[in-house]
Amino acid sequence: MIAQLRLHHFEPASRANGPGTRSVLWLQGCTLSCPGCFNPLTHPRDGGSLCSMDEILGWILAQREQIEGITISGGEPLQQAAQLGVLLRAVKQAAPLSVVLLTGFTWAEVNRLPGVAEVLTSVDVLLAGRYDAAKRIASGLLGSSNKSMHFLPPRYTQADLDQVPEAEILIHPDGEIRFSGIEPLQW
Repeated sequence: MIAQLRLHHFEPASRANGPGTRSVLWLQGCTLSCPGCFNPLTHPRDGGSLCSMDEILGWILAQREQIEGITISGGEPLQQAAQLGVLLRAVKQAAPLSVVLLTGFTWAEVNRLPGVAEVLTSVDVLLAGRYDAAKRIASGLLGSSNKSMHFLPPRYTQADLDQVPEAEILIHPDGEIRFSGIEPLQW
């Protein structure tokens, strides 16, 4: 693979970003500008770093014995749909990992976006819709109640998402401390 994704952060193992233990990719770049978004550092399109698909695939596959799947968030992942589709197809070919994708686009918008069909063939759960601070719930991976959930194959159910912790504190071997989840803690 030669293509690249603009990445904000890769987390090798998380329990607060989908069912089971998961690797998480936060993609960089978002033009939706949802008021109250709790991850505005992922918005600048020139932020983060360009990473090769091979590099990202290597990170994910290095974790495959310890994880149930991967979660893709952002930024706005579907603003890199063509590259993301290539990566997800390679992941699915290499390992039986599940994929959870969080997008700010509504389900209707997702179905009109170019290049998204290939992404959706690899996704198990899609959470769609812009964050609406007035409808904030921060539960079951949903930031606000206007978002919709789409269980594309029957691998997971709403009950699986309800079991996901709202937040976690991750302490890395180098001493870095990260907060993650739908209700990230504040330092």
